[in-house]
Amino acid sequence: MTHQLPSLPFMATDLAPVLSESSLGFHHGKHHQAYVNNLNNLIPGTEFENMSLTDIVKKAPAGPIFNNAAQVFNHTFYFYQFKPSGQAKKRPEGALLQAIEKQFESFEKFVEEFSSAAATVFGSGWAWLVVEKDGSLAITKESNAGCPLTQDQKPLLTCDVWEHAYYLDYQNRRPDYIKAFWDIVDWAVVEERFAE
Repeated sequence: MTHQLPSLPFMATDLAPVLSESSLGFHHGKHHQAYVNNLNNLIPGTEFENMSLTDIVKKAPAGPIFNNAAQVFNHTFYFYQFKPSGQAKKRPEGALLQAIEKQFESFEKFVEEFSSAAATVFGSGWAWLVVEKDGSLAITKESNAGCPLTQDQKPLLTCDVWEHAYYLDYQNRRPDYIKAFWDIVDWAVVEERFAE
């Protein structure tokens, strides 16, 4: 099976000023593409050759195959939760909002806790909103290529805090990137993930 770089679900200019065309060009067109290429070069002749991406992430041991497969999954998940600021649904509703309020007291408190988690990932990594096996919501932090699929968690939302995600636009100001991130998160996408 050959894995492909998914096309962005928006134009490369659509997320500005949160994420610039240049930033998306490097992040999606260079970094994400490199993970896809690396994975395709690593899996021929292995037990992972004909597996789906999610199966590779769940079954591959730590190492190059896992790292690249997880980064393909994580990045695709990340890019597909965005819409231009004026088109993105700004708040969750219904069952997801109720679950967030049950776990975090309020949507605003959730945003605060998630933002803090993203800001305090040491080095490169990801902040995630996940559904645990018992159905509760949780905020987790993963370093490097860490992915909730390996913990049998259902991912709903992620913030990429590898420096390549934000450095062209925000330099070392990770908190500014995280604050702006919320302007392009489309909660309609997150609600669909929650309902699946």
